[in-house]
Amino acid sequence: MFRLGAIALGLVTTLAFGSQARSEPLNILCGVDEAWCVTMKRAFERHSGLTVSMQRKSTGEILDQIRLEKNNPSVDVWWGGTGDTHLQAASENLLEAYTSKHETDVLPWAQNFFDMSGGRAAGIYAGALGFAYNSELLKKANLAAPNCWKDLISEAYRGKIQSGNPNSSGTAFTTLATLIQLFGEDEAFTYMKALDRNIADYTKAGSAPVKAAARGETLIGISFMHDAVTQKEAGAPLVIVAPCEGTGYEIGAVSIVLGTKNRDLARRFVDFALSPEGQATGAQADQNQVPSNSKASLPPGAPDISLIKMVDYDFATFGSPEERSRLLARFDTEIHPPTQ
Repeated sequence: MFRLGAIALGLVTTLAFGSQARSEPLNILCGVDEAWCVTMKRAFERHSGLTVSMQRKSTGEILDQIRLEKNNPSVDVWWGGTGDTHLQAASENLLEAYTSKHETDVLPWAQNFFDMSGGRAAGIYAGALGFAYNSELLKKANLAAPNCWKDLISEAYRGKIQSGNPNSSGTAFTTLATLIQLFGEDEAFTYMKALDRNIADYTKAGSAPVKAAARGETLIGISFMHDAVTQKEAGAPLVIVAPCEGTGYEIGAVSIVLGTKNRDLARRFVDFALSPEGQATGAQADQNQVPSNSKASLPPGAPDISLIKMVDYDFATFGSPEERSRLLARFDTEIHPPTQ
């Protein structure tokens, strides 16, 4: 009798703990705008009936955390943020391969990205880099409107520009890589030295510069154009510029962290992120990236990438750990040394 009672008690205990384990939330680090993080969290919870813990961080911070926790990850999914950092994580064996059922529906640029990652990261959106200026501040200062990258180094804009810091911001690393592909590395660093004299602040998040321009706190913000569109649609007096020399672009991605304890749930989230329903959350959160699923609707304010002069962005080179580390070290040494 005692033995049967002990077995029954053990069974109840096992079931209780098993239930508790299954109720642990799916842990996601989010690399897009906070509004989209919140919208996506709620949409997936409604869709799946699961509890999700989602935290917004800059792309560089997410990569650092996943590296730090590689032997015991607390994160299950990395959703959003520039693709070159996802590719770097893939090359460091920090991500788990997974082919979603929606992968056959994605556009060619997303298919190429998935193949480049070895199946460890899936492209979920694309967006072109550019800058935006506050037209009211420009008029008040009686300044000429900038149309090109090289216009931004004019003395007229001294202290009137914000850009992200490429150590934390995927947007800013895309800027660095874009300038190198446009001008060559040495000329790009010469350009960034001149631009540095005009930059009032290097922000942690890549969307912060255009948000500051929208609020009238700075004249010009360098960022992805879709982030500027979001601010303009909210009523900000922004003029959005695709630089005359050409520009780079990002492919935002979603990845499953290697060693996740919630593999099945993580895969369900990736499937949702690649589905038309999941990709529609961008427009619902007033975001204007171009979705990767060919069956998803394009947000009304999304910039027409086909009309923008684009570089043939080299994701393989700039997504490699060695190249990224080398360029960030050069940036810290020659352009903006980190504060002690």
